[in-house]
Amino acid sequence: MTEIDAKTDALVPAWLTLPDVAERLGVEVTRVRQLVKEGQLLAVRRVGEDGESKVLQVPADFIGDGRVVKGLVGTITLLKDDGFSDEEMLEWLFTEDESLPGSPVRALRENRGTEVKRRAQALAV
Repeated sequence: MTEIDAKTDALVPAWLTLPDVAERLGVEVTRVRQLVKEGQLLAVRRVGEDGESKVLQVPADFIGDGRVVKGLVGTITLLKDDGFSDEEMLEWLFTEDESLPGSPVRALRENRGTEVKRRAQALAV
């Protein structure tokens, strides 16, 4: 759980607070905090609606159909094993790649996770 720079923040089209994530997943907020702590979800501190406080938020694209997007947890694990920081993972997941096509997170949402994981594994080489 870290703060991110404006460039990385701008790559992510929409963010959810932890209570919003909990509502979409149909679980308690404590479960969402556990997912973040276990590294199954990435959460960063962003300026809250009041413009001052720092609030933990998760990219909205990580949640779909009442669950964490298929393949995301494994991809996060691979990137962590490659030594990526949370900010670097977000940048990689949300940066457009013409050869994919689209961003890795979009590919995961479209059930094209095998190619995303292959590329994440290749980063370690």
